[in-house]
Amino acid sequence: MTRNPGVRREQSGSAWEEAIGSARAVAAGDRVIVAGMMPDSRDGAVPGEDEPYEQTLSAFRSALAALEPFGLDAESVIRTRMYLSHARDVSEVGRAHRELFGAVRPAATMVVVAGFTDSRVLVEVEIEAYRADAGTGSTIARISEPGAAQ
Repeated sequence: MTRNPGVRREQSGSAWEEAIGSARAVAAGDRVIVAGMMPDSRDGAVPGEDEPYEQTLSAFRSALAALEPFGLDAESVIRTRMYLSHARDVSEVGRAHRELFGAVRPAATMVVVAGFTDSRVLVEVEIEAYRADAGTGSTIARISEPGAAQ
């Protein structure tokens, strides 16, 4: 396999990463993308079983921990995705997201899916972060509301 020197992959050593051939997080250019994270179940138990708020906090904390090798934290997060197994959990998942990212305000997506590889899991999350020190000279554009004067 050819390695791209501009891409850095971080592994956590999980059996899942090995089984499907994936990385926990990948940095390319000014972005760090963290793979889908479920509530931490290393000991076999799903924390907050039947509690979407607790599961969401656990999953996002694992995702944020995956940013640490890159020197990043919640302040660097620019995009989040939340996958829920039940629409009834939208408020609780949103509450956990707001608690962790309310001051940051990343672009966020929340969708309901058919289920997860572990039936006890109610939510899976993904995050994408921006690395200002990557030296890409990125600029910020302001997006107007539809119909607004430009």
